Amino acid sequence: MTRNVLLLAVGALVVVVGVLGYSLYEEKKQPDGVSIELGSNGLSVEQK
Repeated sequence: MTRNVLLLAVGALVVVVGVLGYSLYEEKKQPDGVSIELGSNGLSVEQK
């Protein structure tokens, strides 16, 4: 029984690490296309 609980805990940890890694990857990934920013210097348009 304790071995099953240990395997379940390790599996859950692997899933959590995978989800967090994918989330960080998506957050850091630069979007493709055009970036439009409105700041104190006016309108800025950049193609990515």
